[in-house]
Amino acid sequence: KFKFALLFTSSPSLTLYMKRTKKTNTAAPGRKKPRKDESSSEEEKASSPEPEPAAIPIPSFKNVDGFISNMQEKRSAAAANVHAFDFRKKRIRMLSAENDVKEPCKGGVVYWMSRDGRVQDNWAFLFAQRLALKVELPLSVVFCLVPKFLNATLRHYKFMMGGLQEVEQECRKLNVAFHLLLGPAVERLPEFVIAQDIGAVVCDFAPLRLPRQWVTDVGKALPKNVPFAQVDAHNIVPLWVASEKQEYAARTIRNKINSKLDEFLTEFPPLIKHPHGKASLVKTVDWAAAQQLLTCDMSVDEVEWAKPGYKAACRQLYEFCTHRLRYFDEKRNDPMSDALSGLSPWLHFGQISAQRCILEVKRYAGKHKASAAAFCEETIVRRELADNFCYYNEHYDSLKGLNDWAYQSLDAHRKDKRSPCYTLEELEQSRTYDDLWNSAQLQLVNEGKMHGFLRMYWAKKILEWTATPEQALEYSILLNDKYSLDGRDPNGYVGCMWSIGGVHDQGWKERAIFGKIRYMNYQGCKRKFDVKAFVMRYGGKVYKKD
Repeated sequence: KFKFALLFTSSPSLTLYMKRTKKTNTAAPGRKKPRKDESSSEEEKASSPEPEPAAIPIPSFKNVDGFISNMQEKRSAAAANVHAFDFRKKRIRMLSAENDVKEPCKGGVVYWMSRDGRVQDNWAFLFAQRLALKVELPLSVVFCLVPKFLNATLRHYKFMMGGLQEVEQECRKLNVAFHLLLGPAVERLPEFVIAQDIGAVVCDFAPLRLPRQWVTDVGKALPKNVPFAQVDAHNIVPLWVASEKQEYAARTIRNKINSKLDEFLTEFPPLIKHPHGKASLVKTVDWAAAQQLLTCDMSVDEVEWAKPGYKAACRQLYEFCTHRLRYFDEKRNDPMSDALSGLSPWLHFGQISAQRCILEVKRYAGKHKASAAAFCEETIVRRELADNFCYYNEHYDSLKGLNDWAYQSLDAHRKDKRSPCYTLEELEQSRTYDDLWNSAQLQLVNEGKMHGFLRMYWAKKILEWTATPEQALEYSILLNDKYSLDGRDPNGYVGCMWSIGGVHDQGWKERAIFGKIRYMNYQGCKRKFDVKAFVMRYGGKVYKKD
């Protein structure tokens, strides 16, 4: 039987490859230690170690097609395929007692795709192909579509399914069979494994409760002789490698992550046309029929500005690197400036890799050093800190998950007078006395996004305007998950918990309702950006409470 461990035993060809590339492999530059007096504020400028200037000239592309082609060239330069690549074993953890690929098995290896909906730059997909190449068997991808998921709406499903259609097309070109299974993974995936005589299963990693439960349930339902492996393809440093505990703040995890970037922040090998099996024999997915089976909230439809899929994500990244990155450091907290990457929807659905985004942004560090450093702080440290919190704290969406000082402070001010006190309906319909807050809510509803700085202000005002802190957290999560394209994400939960419960923050001057939770107000926003112009752009009005 073939053992998973053999995937990391150097073959003669792999040894020769490593000797040839040892001196040319690109590694993340050395990093300085963070300042001890650094604040963990989401508002303040990132103090992460700044990437050193690029050793190569800043790239120049005529269009996004050249940008995408260049990324593929870099993959091919890294290795001919994943079998000839120095794959980091720490990215993988076994979820089954069985480590041997089932023999005989005609179906080969299946990659259960869930959090990371892309083909290239996907460590889980690459590991599945590495295994399939080693055993010389077919490779398949399975996605289990449930008709309803938490507070996801038609807006989210259309974006996700649009990206999956592109995955199916790309898989077909690469001779990888793509299967859309309708129903819960615990039922459909084991059925598929048995019916197709699958020899091994590889899955994504996600820190949230429900996806983790899916993985646990599938592991129990799979045949005992089928090995089950999980790969963290979402984080640059795998979560279980970065830290073995819940981290208190960015300052406590930053060095743990940065010290491991030399090992994990590498170029990707290409996912190649698979030499085994005949994916063309698999029927194409009827996506229209699949959409008809959805039972989610149909009242919130797709937005115009964000098109789903890897190619659209690459266009967004290309436009950020070539046009907006130069302004990111100084203007990222200004909702009126077009300085943000806007990548969060594609990152959330895994349609582009955060690691790829970092690799490309760092190529521009020689010209935009501070902006590249700030982007790395947000996309690596802050983002992976959110995964850390949600994985190690089962109450990531509840006041039970707060630090003692924060909960006690909010509880001490529980009976403070709220005036006005708004209902969920009034908040959802942007009917408050605050035209800035109403404008931010309108942006969320109509565009499926909200500027990061305003999202903090938005959530803190909900704390000020609702009967209890529990209700404030419930409403902020519900509205964010319902309308934002990046809803139901660790970043979203941590953002609400930071704003309302001081997670990853510190205690501040005590005041009514907020206690020691950091306070934000309208006047503070006026000092940051042109509030009047923002209100005019989105049309928020002032409503008097009856």
